[in-house]
Amino acid sequence: MSHQHGKQIKNDSVYEALINQGNSKEKSARIANAQANPEMHPSKKGGKAQPYESWTKAELYKRAQTLTINGRSKMNKAALIEALRSH
Repeated sequence: MSHQHGKQIKNDSVYEALINQGNSKEKSARIANAQANPEMHPSKKGGKAQPYESWTKAELYKRAQTLTINGRSKMNKAALIEALRSH
């Protein structure tokens, strides 16, 4: 059953399904809102960036910093990749 999550969430059922799958609230909101917007096609996007394994540790750290991932300064490259993927 869908709940109303406020007017900032455009597709409550998608949002709730993503939350139940273990996604963060932020990621779930981005996906649900993109799917609700007829001008966006989130399923057709993606796949253009290189995999995280080919990024340098400095690039991974900068991305983690942008996403405000806690503990990033103590993470090695593998930990940064895992944190970014689970964000």
